[in-house]
Amino acid sequence: MPEVLARRELLDDLKKKAGGLGLAVREDDQQQGYSAEVDSIGAKWWFGGRKVTYRMSCRLTESDRTVHFRETAVERSWGIPPPTLTVETTTISGWTRNENRTDVSVGGGGGSLNYGQVRSVLEQATAAAGWNFHLEGGRMP
Repeated sequence: MPEVLARRELLDDLKKKAGGLGLAVREDDQQQGYSAEVDSIGAKWWFGGRKVTYRMSCRLTESDRTVHFRETAVERSWGIPPPTLTVETTTISGWTRNENRTDVSVGGGGGSLNYGQVRSVLEQATAAAGWNFHLEGGRMP
C-alpha cells in the first residue's frame, strides 16, 4: 500500500510533472488545484493561420482524496488557414480519449499533439500517492 501524500505535496508534485511535460502551469485562486496549457500545433501564412492548444485542469478534494481531472484540445483558425497535412490516430473508450496527431503545413509550421499523455502521467502519480483519480469527461477545464 503506497504512503498517502498530503494534498499540498501531491499538488506540488502534479504541477512539477505537468511543467516537465512542457505545459505552462497557472495556480488556482482558491489553491485547490491548477490549470495548464500548451500550444501544440501552429501554422501561419500570409492569409491566416491555425493553432491547436491543449488545456487541462486538476482540482484536489481532500475529504475523499480525489484528483478531479479535465482536459481538452482547442483548435482556432483565422483568415484562410494554410493547407495542412494531418496524420491522426484516435482511440476512445468511454470518456477516455487518446490521440496522436501530427500536422505539417506549407511554408513551415505544424507540430504534434499527444492527447492523453498528460493524463496518464498524472494518473500514475496520483495512484502512487495513494489518492483516487477521477476523469471528468465532457467538461471544459
